[in-house]
Amino acid sequence: MINRDEYVEKLKKQLDQWNAEVAKWESKAKAAQAGARTEYEKQLQAYRHQRDQALEHMRRVQSASGEAWMDFMRGADDAWVKMREAFEKVRSHFQK
Repeated sequence: MINRDEYVEKLKKQLDQWNAEVAKWESKAKAAQAGARTEYEKQLQAYRHQRDQALEHMRRVQSASGEAWMDFMRGADDAWVKMREAFEKVRSHFQK
């Protein structure tokens, strides 16, 4: 079974990968024509919203005492699934 530090490190690593990709998309959005830029920004905003929720869950896991972190892990897992879905949705827009 994974311990809390390993779990949080895994989440951070995935988040860093996603954020690096999103940074490229943000540059592309800035260079896009007005109509496309609006759609890109809309998709990026949805991703950022999910990212912020996932970060909050990760912080709860980090700060939980004892074995309580495992209860928070379930919420973090759900948040990460939603974040992955938001990431993939944004990716599909930027790969068109």
